[in-house]
Amino acid sequence: MRFTTEVDLPLHELDISHATPMMLMGSCFAQNMGQFLLDNKFCADVNPFGIMYNPLSIATALKRIANGRVFDNASPEVVFHNGLWHSLLHHGDFSRCTKDELIGVVNARLLSAKKNLEKCELMILTFGTAYVYRLADGGAVVGNCHKLPQKMFTRTLLSVKEITDAMQPLLKELLSLHPGMKILFTVSPIRHLRDGAHDNQLSKATLLLAIEELRRLFPHATHYFPSYEILIDELRDYRYYARDMVHPSEVAVDYLWECFSKCYFSQQTINLNQRVADVRRALAHRPFNVDSCEYHEFIGKILLKIEELREKYPYFDFDNEITQCNILLNK
Repeated sequence: MRFTTEVDLPLHELDISHATPMMLMGSCFAQNMGQFLLDNKFCADVNPFGIMYNPLSIATALKRIANGRVFDNASPEVVFHNGLWHSLLHHGDFSRCTKDELIGVVNARLLSAKKNLEKCELMILTFGTAYVYRLADGGAVVGNCHKLPQKMFTRTLLSVKEITDAMQPLLKELLSLHPGMKILFTVSPIRHLRDGAHDNQLSKATLLLAIEELRRLFPHATHYFPSYEILIDELRDYRYYARDMVHPSEVAVDYLWECFSKCYFSQQTINLNQRVADVRRALAHRPFNVDSCEYHEFIGKILLKIEELREKYPYFDFDNEITQCNILLNK
């Protein structure tokens, strides 16, 4: 007897290895999957503008990255509110006390992302909502309102055409610069219940239809991972949501990662993930006596595992783990 409807996974459409340069942009799901990739030492650049929810803001950010168009003191996206300087295109994590600090940090991150985009082989775009906030003065779509007065914005639901009209020239530009690049779309399973249950479904349906149209326009370069369908259908139970009943629970996120791994990783890549996870688990171990010879020997073995991995996979970044080991050895 089966108690769930399994979603058909797009098995082996892509082959993602630790050496695949990739960029992830979009909602909290992109952040979650991106963190898994980073923890497992994949070559991933995750959300250079911070978490973004709507396709138009993602397209705007990607265009700026591709063109290397930095921000300056005259940039209209830079605003002051509640004691902080914000960028209307960036997540609040970038907000700073001074304008110069804000411009410095967003430009440094943009230029770093531009370098990564130049060698990117896989772009993962996660759309969260088709609702956007536009500036009442001019109509520009913002990525984040930063709790500015509501009268400054108007809220609208994008059409499928508006999304495809924004994304189509961007994808053409990316594919002209990187003919072999693959674009993997997904729709965030996070429920935007502040829109209301019905409006949330309209929003998700709009995103799904837009992605389907983009896949029709770029059949050889685009793919789709069914994260939304897995959580909404296969994991159709409130126990798979966090306490806010909006975000996926930790168990659900882990399951989505398992599905993602099954789709796009070879057995060799999965085995390598296990070796990296062994290092992380070992470092998380808390001994009774950090000064004991046995514990120092244990840390030495971790360093040996790291060196073995780095020797075979020189692009792995274990700097933080090595620093942590050295701190533990010198306590």
